[in-house]
Amino acid sequence: MLIKRPNDIRSSEITDEAVYWNRRRFISAVTAAGAAVAAGAVIPFWGSTDPHAGWQRRDDELTPFEDVTSYNNFYEFGTGKGDPAKHAHMLRPRPWTVTVEGEAHKPRTFDIDDMWKRFPPQERIYRLRCVEAWSMVIPWVGFPLRDLLSVVEPTSSAKYVEFTTLHDPEQMPGQRRRILPWPYVEGLRMDEAMHPLTILALGLYGRALPNQNGAPVRLVVPWKYGFKSIKSIVRIRLVRTQPQATWNVWAPHEYGFYANVNPEVDHPRWSQARERRIGELFKRPTLMFNGYGDQVASLYAGMDLRRQY
Repeated sequence: MLIKRPNDIRSSEITDEAVYWNRRRFISAVTAAGAAVAAGAVIPFWGSTDPHAGWQRRDDELTPFEDVTSYNNFYEFGTGKGDPAKHAHMLRPRPWTVTVEGEAHKPRTFDIDDMWKRFPPQERIYRLRCVEAWSMVIPWVGFPLRDLLSVVEPTSSAKYVEFTTLHDPEQMPGQRRRILPWPYVEGLRMDEAMHPLTILALGLYGRALPNQNGAPVRLVVPWKYGFKSIKSIVRIRLVRTQPQATWNVWAPHEYGFYANVNPEVDHPRWSQARERRIGELFKRPTLMFNGYGDQVASLYAGMDLRRQY
């Protein structure tokens, strides 16, 4: 595995819009982040020295910014891959708050701009693998979910974390159709949520998250299929029982709660053994746990991953 940081990524692999600042400059500028994010400006952040900041294979190259922001699954804006980029301008990512509640000693609501200040974002270069057998490599800007959860102090009864997307058909026209039961809900087991690879992303490619990619804050769980990485989050609940995740409820024979990338468990309508990296002509073998097995396989020791898919 190779950890890539800004100083060893070829300039040809990144968009000119990405600006990498050091931590001191980030801290001095972060008070202006709210206004900059609202304007869609380039957001400063610092390359992490955290060993968990981003695991990559040597053959991973970043997916171009244009592809990352124009080829998306975000049914709140339509079912076509180009629909989110076409319709997401209707989303208003400011003002925005995320309420964290449930089995917590100190539940609270976080304003998105305060979140930028309290949890300085870091670069996290992760692979994103979608259940339709395509993948991307994206330089996310985010921070570990566990940092936020530690602030609210989960109780010993908190076994799972439930996430909910904004429900507002005026801003999200896809919600006017009964494509799915709205609002969109996802969930993780507590140990998955506390794993250092699990992040809340505030941006990508050095910019605040584009609307079509889940602005202003989304989950990224790189060893799971993309539908687990819920977008435009407004509520996080710490709960005792397994959440009723949207796709798992809507089509349980196709989408399991765990949704770990597993080349040995096919979708009923297509094979998951191979994937096509966006921008590449040929498919490549799918990696168990999306290539993060060394870091996360221990979370599932003793489980039957064909049954608990």
